[in-house]
Amino acid sequence: MTNPLVSTQWLHDHFNDPNLIILDASQKKNISGEKSNLENKQIKGARKFDIKNTFSDQESDLPNTIPSPEQFQEECRKLGINKNSKIVAYDNLGIYTSPRVWYLFKIMGHKEIAVLDGGLPEWDSNGFEIEEIADSVFEKGDFEAKYHPDLFKSRAEVKGNLKTKEAQVLDARSAGRFDGTAQEPRVGLPSGHIPQSTSLPYTEVLENGKYKSKEELKALFDKKEIDDRPMIFTCGSGITACVIMLASELVLENEKSVFDGSWTEWAQREEDLIELG
Repeated sequence: MTNPLVSTQWLHDHFNDPNLIILDASQKKNISGEKSNLENKQIKGARKFDIKNTFSDQESDLPNTIPSPEQFQEECRKLGINKNSKIVAYDNLGIYTSPRVWYLFKIMGHKEIAVLDGGLPEWDSNGFEIEEIADSVFEKGDFEAKYHPDLFKSRAEVKGNLKTKEAQVLDARSAGRFDGTAQEPRVGLPSGHIPQSTSLPYTEVLENGKYKSKEELKALFDKKEIDDRPMIFTCGSGITACVIMLASELVLENEKSVFDGSWTEWAQREEDLIELG
């Protein structure tokens, strides 16, 4: 499974692979207010991957931050995930939270991880089997987390980059939130953007809940004047940053990382470094 993105037909064809594990990253609600008409459904045999409550650092004052390798490893084992598991993640909005799962497994050193293009809506529209969501207990797995810090960027590193300009920062929030003409959905948080960053709303890499073609994605990154420097991805809280990171992974060879605290951390702690327009 060398491709970070797989089709619903690929998943259907490999459905009986004994090492395959399907993870449902759907959330009951999200900051964008998007809703699914498949809220209580899942792909047959899928296992719930709870980003907000299980696979994030519950002691952090920031939302959705990366858990410790120890926490991630233990929770994966509870889901029956093994070192040799081939993992496909999806969500019920098409592409929204599932790239975050891909990113988390990458930073924890697991290579056999892909996102289902089009997610549950695409799976369902093809007539493939879905079922009601139900709680399940799994035989404990032997997954091992091997943390890769190069895929993570702190606020201090992003701030330092303002001087060095060694990396280019891409922001997945809407254009209005980026330029300060629209309110942030988190109460009390100002809108605007990190100086020198580039706006790339995550919706621009998608079409009808699926990723655009590689040709379209390459043209989009060319339009944003992306060069060969490392890329740092940011958004509101680290979720949709992974959507555009995966889009870049499909067409660009640049080094890539996520500013995990994203705008929530920056706007709270770098009030003097907020640009508008």
